[in-house]
Amino acid sequence: MSYNKVSQENIDYFASFLQESNMIVAGAKLEDYSHDYTEDLRYFPEIVLKPVNTQDVSKIVSYCNENKIPVTPCGARTGLSGGSLPVCGGIAMSMERFTSIIEIDERNLQATVEPGVINQVFKDAVSEKGLYYPPDPASKGSSFLGGNLAENSGGPKALKYGVTKDYVLNLEVVLPTGEIIWTGANVLKNSTGYNLTQLMIGSEGTLGVITKIVFRLIPHPTQDVTMLVPFKSTEKACEAVSAVFRAGITPSALEFMEREAIDWAIKFADESLTIDDEIKAHLLVEVDGNDMDVIFKDCEKIAEVMEGFDCSEILFADTAQQKNQLWSLRRSVGEAVKSHSIYKEEDTVVPRAELPKLLSGVKVIGEKFGFNSVCYGHAGDGNLHINIIKGDMSDDDWNNKLNLGIREIFELTVSLGGTLSGEHGIGWVQKQFMDIAFSEKNIEIQKGIKRLFDPNNILNPDKIFN
Repeated sequence: MSYNKVSQENIDYFASFLQESNMIVAGAKLEDYSHDYTEDLRYFPEIVLKPVNTQDVSKIVSYCNENKIPVTPCGARTGLSGGSLPVCGGIAMSMERFTSIIEIDERNLQATVEPGVINQVFKDAVSEKGLYYPPDPASKGSSFLGGNLAENSGGPKALKYGVTKDYVLNLEVVLPTGEIIWTGANVLKNSTGYNLTQLMIGSEGTLGVITKIVFRLIPHPTQDVTMLVPFKSTEKACEAVSAVFRAGITPSALEFMEREAIDWAIKFADESLTIDDEIKAHLLVEVDGNDMDVIFKDCEKIAEVMEGFDCSEILFADTAQQKNQLWSLRRSVGEAVKSHSIYKEEDTVVPRAELPKLLSGVKVIGEKFGFNSVCYGHAGDGNLHINIIKGDMSDDDWNNKLNLGIREIFELTVSLGGTLSGEHGIGWVQKQFMDIAFSEKNIEIQKGIKRLFDPNNILNPDKIFN
């Protein structure tokens, strides 16, 4: 589809209601909005606009809809699937001015916020009132809540508490035509019409621009225990995961890291943790609640389960500092891999009992195509992050053959009952593989939804589908 370039006339229109400080029309600062955390991709916008309220957003998208100018919503740009890359040029519309926590309603355990609020800032604000917002992606210290909704982000605590979609009650959304709607109601139960709220979550900014979010909250758990469980076999570590749940225990987090992942994280974070040579994988387990006796009993049961899978000595984090060290290592794995080598990250998810087959299959595919992989992720809910390392692969193989290997990984994932992405989204880099997960009819229906919302295809075009 052809789009119009941004002209001086267009710029003058935007300047009629946006301050100069909220527009970037040229220069080096455009580069900041040309990339996210997806590999080393760069796509430059022609102009960056920073609206400050819902009416600004409406004016921008309605004008662009009339003038066939592409608009790519963006936030903190921490995504891993290229969802906020302005691949068609046009306008990068940054939601970074939408930083207000409008209300924390303690009576109803709800909060109304704007999409530019940082995840951790929101978590801290509600925690001060004894409340809890569980979704905690690795980028929680920098990612915006709007981006979390766009990708339906999860994180370690999703295992017990659910992902972003499980906490959203209602949304204010600007449609590609500029019209403003609320998608639902501020209630815990709602069977009134189609669920537009859930449709928006995970739609990666292709159907509308979120300008307000109403979250539900829960009471904050007061106690937790963290365990690091080493294994001499990656397969045994994966097998132990589903056994924990079969024993009747639901941890608040259960993370998998194979040896290379934790080694690289230790070097990256300059930590002093020592690991025996025979250890091939770790499970990081957290149990939380409000009664330490109950928590310790659950931990004892987990330890018994782990011992049945030939684990080595379990480390219990005795202090808050030790807990923070272990979680810091886990959360830094992605950055550690990124700093070590050229890489591609896949975000596969399968039923948790199929993790051993997925992990072993990934290694076999790597041998076939000549790449190494470093695997880690949210093992408790079957979400395995596969970091494919370029290493000694030739540029030709990396650029031309690697996608065949990635396709085989996704085919294996789907054959095990899984799908392409658990929390990173499809965006720009994974859309070529959508035919593996969906039938032609299914894709046709999804494209029809996009056309209904965005008939001129101006909002985040060329994402999710070819």
